[in-house]
Amino acid sequence: MPTSPPDRVHPLGDQPHLYRYAAESFGANAERYDRSRPRYPDALIEAIVAGIPGPEILDVGCGTGIAARQFRAAGCRVLGVDVDARMAEIARRHGIEVEVSAFEDWDPAGRRFDALISAQAWHWVDPVAGAAKAARVLRPGGRLAVFWNVAQPPAEAAEAFAEVYARVAPETPPPGGPTPPSGGYTALFSRTADGLCQAGAFGEPEEWRFDWERYYTRDEWLDVLPTYGVHARLSADTMRDIIAGVGAAVDALGGGFTMRYTAVVATAVRTAAAEGTAG
Repeated sequence: MPTSPPDRVHPLGDQPHLYRYAAESFGANAERYDRSRPRYPDALIEAIVAGIPGPEILDVGCGTGIAARQFRAAGCRVLGVDVDARMAEIARRHGIEVEVSAFEDWDPAGRRFDALISAQAWHWVDPVAGAAKAARVLRPGGRLAVFWNVAQPPAEAAEAFAEVYARVAPETPPPGGPTPPSGGYTALFSRTADGLCQAGAFGEPEEWRFDWERYYTRDEWLDVLPTYGVHARLSADTMRDIIAGVGAAVDALGGGFTMRYTAVVATAVRTAAAEGTAG
């Protein structure tokens, strides 16, 4: 699993945690989110589980419990924390225990964990405060592993989608894009690593990558499309126009396409040496 800097910026810039409205928008259609959002490759789950000292996992920004269920299936015990009660309710229906709070404000009540994970959500957490909080809740030797699915549609689909957004919502970038996601989100990885370094309680941050693919039919892509946070402030009419335009574009591609994903993990181990200062 090579370590190297990624090169894509998140659509909301290099400080997406300041856009709290976007972080809290997903619960408006939590059922759709749970149904349509992609899962994470088995190799990613296996690599993280192999690198932690025990089964107790804290899932920050657990949402509807998509990743939490995958880690539970791998034999872990997972506690979720999420800011949105609507998302948490879906996770609870799947048997995941969830406490509703922003992570920075969450009270661990003395509990410690073998791993802290965050799937598609760590960018909504203040990177410095989040890393310091992670240091307090992880046991020495525990691992922080935060990860994102970075999407890249095929070139012809990316161009067609970009044309739709340029026409209908020119200030909004389409999910995925024409730039190859050779390593993920540059700013997100860098700010995560910087936060961990400032916490002074972690070893050297690493980046792991896992490539995978998923075929989407027209209806499947139109189902997942509204769940992306870049759409949080668009009007219903604008979103309908995007759906219509993207649907026509997928029809022109033959009714479906294969999305390439790179699952990018930013990870570091909580050092025993820091136990006296961060606990």
